[in-house]
Amino acid sequence: MVASNIHKSYGDVEVLRGVDLSVNRGEVVSIVGRSGAGKTTLLQIAGTLDRPDSGQLLINNEDVLKLNNRKMAAFRNKHIGFIFQFHHLLPEFTAIENVCIPAFIAGEGRAEANKRAEELLQFLGLSHRLQHKPSALSGGEQQRVAVARALMNKPDIVFADEPSGNLDSVNSEELHKLFFKLRDEWGQTFIIVTHNESLAQMADRTLVMEDGRMVHAQ
Repeated sequence: MVASNIHKSYGDVEVLRGVDLSVNRGEVVSIVGRSGAGKTTLLQIAGTLDRPDSGQLLINNEDVLKLNNRKMAAFRNKHIGFIFQFHHLLPEFTAIENVCIPAFIAGEGRAEANKRAEELLQFLGLSHRLQHKPSALSGGEQQRVAVARALMNKPDIVFADEPSGNLDSVNSEELHKLFFKLRDEWGQTFIIVTHNESLAQMADRTLVMEDGRMVHAQ
């Protein structure tokens, strides 16, 4: 993924001031910086949830900003996964049903989707929780279900916004190790916005944002 010269303003507030970001396949990159530095805005634009005022975004060598909203949504569903601080699981659905949702949106059949979801949940240590609804799961389990959902359509890249921000230290550490296990075993690519110093230091690269710009790498 390559984002070039990304600018974004909201009213008179310039949030991104010509940001460049390049991430290789199979790389885990963390983005850190103070609140208000523009990290989440950059993540939303790179993940095609928002559009910049100007700039270029290439994912799989496709200029995705040239896609209309319908085609961009389809591209996002197929190629991009998301993990947020709050898991956003649907409370009326079981764990496996929540994980299947991206596949159903993509038009995949129920049997094939269930098979893939069950494999993911088993890999994440949740084979005994398939039929449990979110209210019956711990915070760490809910976030692992959210990880499985993000991986459901075999995305090229996963964007994570403060993924361990709502977890205790033990579950945070388990989640961080899981990201690198997914990278090592599946070649999964991650871009992670985080305030967690431990996670940032584990990444292949740590990029620092300040006042809407990428100021240096660690």
